[in-house]
Amino acid sequence: MRLPVLGALSAAHLLNDMMQSLLLALYPIIRGDFGLSFTQLGLISLTYQAAASILQPAVGIITDRHPRPFAAALGMGFTMTGLFVLAAAHAYEFLLIAAALIGVGSAVFHPEASRMARLASAGRHGLGQSIFQIGGNIGGAIGPLLAVAVLLPFGRASVAWFGVTAIMAFGLLWWVGAWYQRQHRVALGRQRQTTGARNQLPNNTAVRGIGLLLLLLFSKYFYLESLDSYYMFYLISRFHVTGQQAQVCLFAFFAAVAVGTIVGGLIGDRVGRRRRVILWSILGAAPFTLALPHADFQWTVILVVLIGLIIASAFSAIVVFAQELMPNRIGMVSGLFFGLAFGFGGIGAAILGAMADRLGIQSVFNLCAYLPLLGAVALLLPDATGSRSEAAAH
Repeated sequence: MRLPVLGALSAAHLLNDMMQSLLLALYPIIRGDFGLSFTQLGLISLTYQAAASILQPAVGIITDRHPRPFAAALGMGFTMTGLFVLAAAHAYEFLLIAAALIGVGSAVFHPEASRMARLASAGRHGLGQSIFQIGGNIGGAIGPLLAVAVLLPFGRASVAWFGVTAIMAFGLLWWVGAWYQRQHRVALGRQRQTTGARNQLPNNTAVRGIGLLLLLLFSKYFYLESLDSYYMFYLISRFHVTGQQAQVCLFAFFAAVAVGTIVGGLIGDRVGRRRRVILWSILGAAPFTLALPHADFQWTVILVVLIGLIIASAFSAIVVFAQELMPNRIGMVSGLFFGLAFGFGGIGAAILGAMADRLGIQSVFNLCAYLPLLGAVALLLPDATGSRSEAAAH
């Protein structure tokens, strides 16, 4: 396992997602500056996440055929530009442009960075993917704290100061890109040998498995979006806490997500990804999500932390399981799942924002509480490893 490479990728992911999380952390400020409704906030999230979700599979398909070692580094340029536009925006339309640029930066970054993490993991794909992913989770958790320390006191224009982090991430990814370029020919030869030596799952079985994984991804990210975008407003509306208190509670949730991600990767490599990780990390969150709308403030904070710990452990396992179903399409699969994670979140943000405007923020959490029950479909996932072993035996 190439720990320095994985560490650099994780650090770049931290900086990337930290910059992107500033958009969500700015929502209370943006809403006040521009007098926006929840629906308009949801459309900002939809713009950002749609840009990321639509482009990521396309980027993955292109890099499967023609790897671009420095594409992830160049994606930082889009993110940095988006931050500058966000800082200087004087109309709602410019907020949408900024969100789109940040989304494009994410779309260019994730597929190739995920492929490099898989190569650097040296066969421990669950752990490697988790190390890469935890950087993003930590970056997302830092965003609300930075909002409290920097953005709230100094205003929206201060987001431009974080452009320097894009330069730092660019340097890390350029170094990793140079390593990947050197390793690519050797890795390609090994991939061809491995692919030729093992039997693949039948196409219909792989497609069915991918479809089930996407349904699980939908339940996970549609629910998480209710917390990402509207948890602060829920706390402020129901318990009358201050904006700073709500930001700290959001940080606690993001921190729990970071811990759950690395734990899920470790467990997935040891005990199997289907029933014990994917199943229980989604379905296992259901008792807590169902209890959440009825809890007082203290228990709300505790339950959200538990939900973050449990439900976050699924993503690395889902991505690696999908890669195993389609081992010759690593970039496409990574782009598809990272992209649809953003897409489902964006659609969720828009729909949940409209629901919040019409029915109230409490109704959003009442309805979303049932989504983790979809985790039961993990029981229908094919056994990729077992199928190949049986095929090889025959």
